[in-house]
Amino acid sequence: MPLLYSTVIFLIGLCIGSFLNVVIDRLPKKESIAIGRSYCDSCKKKLTWYELIPVISYFLLIRRCKSCKAPLSLQYPLIETVTGIFALLSYMFLIQNKSLNIASFISFLYYISIISSFIAIFVIDIKYGIIPDKIIIFMLFIVLSYSFIFESNLIIESLISAASAFLFFLMLVLITKGKGMGSGDAKLAFAMGLILSFPKIVVSLYLAFLTGAFVSIILVIWGKKHFKKSTIPFAPFLSFGTILSLFLGNQIWQIARLILQF
Repeated sequence: MPLLYSTVIFLIGLCIGSFLNVVIDRLPKKESIAIGRSYCDSCKKKLTWYELIPVISYFLLIRRCKSCKAPLSLQYPLIETVTGIFALLSYMFLIQNKSLNIASFISFLYYISIISSFIAIFVIDIKYGIIPDKIIIFMLFIVLSYSFIFESNLIIESLISAASAFLFFLMLVLITKGKGMGSGDAKLAFAMGLILSFPKIVVSLYLAFLTGAFVSIILVIWGKKHFKKSTIPFAPFLSFGTILSLFLGNQIWQIARLILQF
């Protein structure tokens, strides 16, 4: 039965990932994500049902559009697979080897909703250089609803963490005059603070800045970026830090405290 449940959860994650691809492609273009079947970006022809099967259709079509033969982006199977993996990890983290009840199932839905939102932000910021307000609003609605029902005693602490993260990024925006950080990063930091609270928000921001600096150095050495002339999207690093902190934030915080004591 655990194998069956895991398989079902993974397949559900693949389907959610397929929907995320629609969000990633349409939201920045201000197209509806609820109306109309997916279509080929090159010839605009609507896709048939068998062209919409997560992951499998990408390889069945030999990575090309059936109609115009334009190459299909690796983004589609990659996002679907990554979302499936995170759905499975969320299931293992929250439910596996525990009694399945309404509370644990709602927690699973909460985790996968938050993680899916950050996956979408990760890709959208890389592709288009924006952080859609609609996704942030969706996350705020989800986290506030979840907090009022299950963690009402932590709401004040979460709001303080959110306000602190927002003010920290707002300060960076003002210092860099919007060139180093944007208002979208500040709004995203507010959502992160609500989701993670203290100390996970500290861990996520540290991981974001650490990985951001590491990747920036690699790109400069590789010759893809220049310190003074180029910037890289920061939301992907914030997304990475948040997702990792959701699962391991408390453990990383404890390890850091032990290291600092020596």
